[in-house]
Amino acid sequence: MLSIGGASRIFLCLRPTDMRRSFTGLSALVYEHLGRPDDGAYYVFVNRRRTHVKILYWDGDGLALWYKRLEKGCFAVPSYRDGHAELDRRHLALLLEGVVPLRLKPRFRLGKTCTYGINS
Repeated sequence: MLSIGGASRIFLCLRPTDMRRSFTGLSALVYEHLGRPDDGAYYVFVNRRRTHVKILYWDGDGLALWYKRLEKGCFAVPSYRDGHAELDRRHLALLLEGVVPLRLKPRFRLGKTCTYGINS
């Protein structure tokens, strides 16, 4: 299982990626569009049919590659206008589990004026 606790940033490449690429090819994509593959971030790539996902990350002493292929269905990749998006750990976990959130923003945030549902 993939441990995403130590990831500083998680980038999702929204352009379809050839899943035949391995460490060198995916690292070249990272250098070209997203950053550096050895900076501690996780880089997520999805194929055109959204049935395969690869995650490239620095494991401390080298690059590691995590790969998942779905037998049925496809991954729910959010649609952004830019070529990449930054995710947090929750959204990556939802993406890998196949959960489609209705919205990506939280419903509300408790402020200092509201305590236990009663405004003071």
